[in-house]
Formats: sequence, structure tokens, C-alpha cells
Amino acid sequence: MAENWKQAGLVLMRSAGQESNINLPNVLTLVRILLIPVFVMLLIDPTPDRALAAAIVFVVAAVTDLLDGYVARKTGQITKLGRLLDPIADKLLVLSALILLVQVDRVSALVAILIIAREVAVTGLRAIAASEGLIMSAEVTGKYKMALQVIAIVLLVLEGTVVEAIGNLHLAGIVTLYLSLILGYVSGAQYVWSFWRQVGAKGL
Repeated sequence: MAENWKQAGLVLMRSAGQESNINLPNVLTLVRILLIPVFVMLLIDPTPDRALAAAIVFVVAAVTDLLDGYVARKTGQITKLGRLLDPIADKLLVLSALILLVQVDRVSALVAILIIAREVAVTGLRAIAASEGLIMSAEVTGKYKMALQVIAIVLLVLEGTVVEAIGNLHLAGIVTLYLSLILGYVSGAQYVWSFWRQVGAKGL
């Protein structure tokens, strides 16, 4: 992930003053990043009201993830800065939520470590691939994994709020999180296979 931040910094410096980077998709990505500390502050002390507010902030942040990609594709406003910031924003959002959920004993530390390890490994692999000029597009399973993570986190954050009247949110959240963990490692294996296949094809 540190490599992604370095690349983002380089792109920012090279793109300073370029209007092409100031577009709606990139603004939505930046909004998502700015919502992360708001979410964190609300969930550090998760009273029912604060937890409900944190869940709303998280959902809004997740929606910006859907919108920035959609708008970028529809309008052709796809930039290098956007490609770098979008995955960074996603990882910061999910990983900060997982760490806080571990802190409040709603998620096992082992599960969080396994998810974080996968994210770090895939990010590192994609950084290596990019440095070699290899293209590693996002896998469909990776997108499903992200969707399940968002659902799981929202369910777990809402535990203990008025919403819990509809059912056992903790159980539903944990099961969904385990499913996302499985999909995460499946998509991780797909990234590894894609990397080695391209390395072999290029004779690296």
C-alpha cells in the first residue's frame, strides 16, 4: 500500500495545475477518503446513536465508490490519479472499519489479519506488475468480495442499534465477512495466476 501512496504522490506532483484531474469521479474519491476519519471518530465510542451514524457515513462512502467508477466510465473522465486513488480509498475505508470492529470485539483479530494480509499482498503484486508494464485488471470475484465486505461491515456496525430488531445482525455480518474472506483469497489466487501467466508470456 505504501507503494500505491508513492505512485499517487508522483502523479499528484506531475499533474499539479492540470484541470483534467479535477473532475467529478476524482472528487467523489476524495470525498470517500475524507469520510473515513468521520467514520472512525463515530465508531471509536460506538453508542447506539453513534454506531447508527457511523453506518450511514460508511454507506455514503461506499456509494461514492460505485458512483466514481460509473461516472468515470460514462464520461470518459478516467485519469491516472483516479486509478491510483480509488483502490487506496477502498482499502483505507474497509481496513479502518475492520480495525475498529476488532477493537470493539465484533470481529476476530485473526479474521481481520487474514483480510489485511490479502489486501497488502494483492496491492504489492499489482504494484510489481505495474512496474513491469503488466496489466492486472480487477477480477469479478474481487468486486463481489468488496460488496460482501461492505455489507458485512454495515451489519456489524449496526449491532446494538435499533436496526437489530430485524434479526441477529452479528451472525449475519460474521457469515458475510467469512464469505468475503473466501472470495478475497480466490480473487487473490486469480491475480497471482494472471501475474505469472503474463510474466511467462513476456519472458521476464
